[in-house]
Amino acid sequence: MTKWMPQANQSDGNYIFAYAVGTMMVETLKKCGDNLTRENVMRQAANFQKVRIPLCLPGITVSTSPTDFYPIQAVQLARFKGETWELFGEVMHAEST
Repeated sequence: MTKWMPQANQSDGNYIFAYAVGTMMVETLKKCGDNLTRENVMRQAANFQKVRIPLCLPGITVSTSPTDFYPIQAVQLARFKGETWELFGEVMHAEST
């Protein structure tokens, strides 16, 4: 961010969210190939299985289906240790059925 967006507030988490969403859009368009109809874009976006995207913690992936559009269903706990965050415990998954 320092190089490409020097005016940006680096403590603003919205930039992280936007980067992750942009990454998923790139992956969706790659899956579409040359068929960029709305129908195909929606079909591809609704069929991701355990895709690893940058900035998500290890073990947290993105999955979607035609009946489940909630892409991230896992978290990991962390505690603040003075100046940094320390992860603890296992990644907790709550995938819907």
